[in-house]
Amino acid sequence: RLQKLKDMFVSKFGSAPKFYVRAPGRVNLIGEHIDYCGYAVLPMAIEQDILIAVEPVKTQVVQLANTNSLYLDFSTSVNNIQINNTKPQWHNYFLCGLKGIQEHFGLNNPTGMNCLLDGTIPPSSGLSSSSALVCCAGLVTLRANGKTLSKVELAEICTKSERYIGTEGGGMDQSISFLAEEGTAKLIEFSPLRATDVRLPSGAAFVIANSCVEMNKAATSHYNIRVMECRLATKLLSKSKGLDWKKMLRLHDVQTKLGVSLEEMLTIVEEVLHPEPYSTEEICKCLGISLEELRSQILSQNTQDVSTFKLYQRAKHVYSEAARVLEFKKICNEAPANAIQLLGELMNQSYISCREMYECSCPELDRLVDICLQFGAIGSRLTGAGWGGCTVSMVPTDKLNTFLKNVKKAYYQTDVQSLPLENNSLFATKPGRGALVFVEA
Repeated sequence: RLQKLKDMFVSKFGSAPKFYVRAPGRVNLIGEHIDYCGYAVLPMAIEQDILIAVEPVKTQVVQLANTNSLYLDFSTSVNNIQINNTKPQWHNYFLCGLKGIQEHFGLNNPTGMNCLLDGTIPPSSGLSSSSALVCCAGLVTLRANGKTLSKVELAEICTKSERYIGTEGGGMDQSISFLAEEGTAKLIEFSPLRATDVRLPSGAAFVIANSCVEMNKAATSHYNIRVMECRLATKLLSKSKGLDWKKMLRLHDVQTKLGVSLEEMLTIVEEVLHPEPYSTEEICKCLGISLEELRSQILSQNTQDVSTFKLYQRAKHVYSEAARVLEFKKICNEAPANAIQLLGELMNQSYISCREMYECSCPELDRLVDICLQFGAIGSRLTGAGWGGCTVSMVPTDKLNTFLKNVKKAYYQTDVQSLPLENNSLFATKPGRGALVFVEA
């Protein structure tokens, strides 16, 4: 693959690349939609990745090309980075990583670059192709400008800079992309960012299946509405408990300030919030603020016109999912005889909560999860933002081949649309390693 990329680079730019940067995609085993609420998640890097061949140049221009002809070439001056978040195109994700590093170091005359990108992560599939591209671009810019940073600093900068595209992400994708190690999943905790190895049980394989429904977080509002619903739930819970609600941003902050367990937080949600959707008027009344203040001080740019919010359901999902993550890690560490069974149950509970409480599934994902469970998965759930993208299933190793064959037949070969996608749509994966730089010898 490197050789092929190098040959294409030479024919495109007329000279050879000086170095290559690779950043992996990821699959989140459990802990969906809770990183931006401040809670730990449990992802692993996958073998699929973004690979960029790079040559620093004397001109102050960045030229970007892609091995996939669907993605058009792009070039811009390094001193005038404009990120268009109304229509998220592939090069904008590269520019996010570039801009993040430039701003961090206050680079006045950053190095120009020729870059050729090759990706094996299916796009808009919930396996973090966009974050892998942001991370890759950050590392490319760092290396081309002769700067160094720790992996943790890189992850934090790339998390912030991906927000230029309008996605209010929480940091899981960038953290695992940099901090992953081969052979182990990671428990990733935030503020401060840290990663702990989690050994997965040896008798099970993790299988990713793409529903073939594309979901682009930056192009839709579902994702950012959920972020706001969690923020509003935080404010209402804080106010009801006499906390300084204006300073509280994440559901985790409420738990920390009250010093209670996740189980107790679930009881508080039951007491304070009602299951019916909240109108903006009701939220303003609860907080004692005007609609203008709600819009300017709390809601994000792209959620200004939303008129109702579900707070009870979102908070219930977040606190129960955060508890499942800790339980998952505990089972992996203690490795009881029935570990695979127990982990599978947690994955299934996580899926039900995503579907019922967070409402981030879709009919195709529901069907795919059913098929996976029917053909021998012990646990199966959506992974990534949802509303399309992939499922991850835990399958006993001895059943893997028949599982793959049956799922392929039941899901992909009955749907004409899915046929062309089938090749990279269903695969078993092992925990892979994080981002790295290769230098031309």
